Amino acid sequence: MIELDKKILIAEEELLSYYKNAEEIALENQNKVLQAFIKNKISATHFAGTTGYGYDDIGREKLNAVFADAFGAEDALVSQGFTCGSHAITTVLFGLLRPNDTMLAITGKPYDTLDDTIFGLKNGEDNGSLKDFGVKYDSVELINNTDFDKESIIEKIKSNPKIIYIQRSCGYLYRTALNIAKIEDIIKEIRKVNKSSIIVVDNCYCEFVETKEPTEVGADVAVGSLIKNPGGSLVSNGGYVVGKKKYVDLISGRFTSPSLQKEVGSFENGYRLMFQGLFMAPHIVLQAKKGSMLIGRVMSNLGYKTIDNTNNLADIVRSIVFESKDDLVNFCTSIQRMSPIDSFVTPIPSEMAGYDSEVVMSAGCFVQGSTIELSCDSPLKKPYVLYLQGGITYEHIKLALNDYLVNRK
Repeated sequence: MIELDKKILIAEEELLSYYKNAEEIALENQNKVLQAFIKNKISATHFAGTTGYGYDDIGREKLNAVFADAFGAEDALVSQGFTCGSHAITTVLFGLLRPNDTMLAITGKPYDTLDDTIFGLKNGEDNGSLKDFGVKYDSVELINNTDFDKESIIEKIKSNPKIIYIQRSCGYLYRTALNIAKIEDIIKEIRKVNKSSIIVVDNCYCEFVETKEPTEVGADVAVGSLIKNPGGSLVSNGGYVVGKKKYVDLISGRFTSPSLQKEVGSFENGYRLMFQGLFMAPHIVLQAKKGSMLIGRVMSNLGYKTIDNTNNLADIVRSIVFESKDDLVNFCTSIQRMSPIDSFVTPIPSEMAGYDSEVVMSAGCFVQGSTIELSCDSPLKKPYVLYLQGGITYEHIKLALNDYLVNRK
């Protein structure tokens, strides 16, 4: 029998009621996804791939329809042609923004990997950024990294920015993810004074964590990655966009070309894993949520600083503050050592494209870079905040945590 550290057993007892709530949310989301499959009469025929232009690709069309219904949206663009979440977000921004338009970010500066997309931060080099095309940028910081600054937002949206941008998850900030209730509330406030701006939500890490998605509470567009929550750990790459049809059409025109939009695009390997990944997503997200709660409670009981969001999880990311670089790297080492893939590899801090400091990362995943699988990373600068995400089985998360506790220095 495996002997688990008593700290894990104590934390599990403390978390029983929270686990039950998470399971109820997963049941609601599983039904929502199931009903999307039933409504669209999905059959094995829709798994077949196509080649060339992909005209009349019924699998592609049905996959878009299922995603749209699962997210309560009018339309969707789902494709493995998106290389990552940042690519999907960039496609959304270029699809909707035009010269002299303004993008207003109301959750502060977006994730670091979008810096060059928005600002062109390559020493003034002409790199094809939104800035190069005459798009203006403005932002409003969150209050205490927690709440929307309603007063400042209302004042700024009077000038009708083309896009109002919301990033739900924390990125590399020590804050909670924004839950659906807060997003619904700010959208209602925005619409009282501004009916025309396009509300875009970066939904990465947040899909199926709650019972509603941003497009079900007034967002015009939501966007994310298939190697995060909605791919259910089965999809090898890709991204999705869901929202109002007129905006999805514009974004599709940027993704392919304005004359083609979603009428082309083949994927010879077929669509089974994308359908199956979406179907599995509510359950896989449940595993990650329970694991996040467990690690958060154990580390908190040990005296580490971590945001107490157990009763109100809005994403699958767990932020933990370590007192030293060495302790943080030790935690990463346990995650890597207890990974199914590359368990023999030692995490070493190094430079990484898109980041301004060394990054340490542990990700022994079946899909490279998949953050629905158990993984963690941190920009190595003070305060030493580790961002842990994913976990496709709760049992695996427990084993990795137990390894850290046993080998903790």
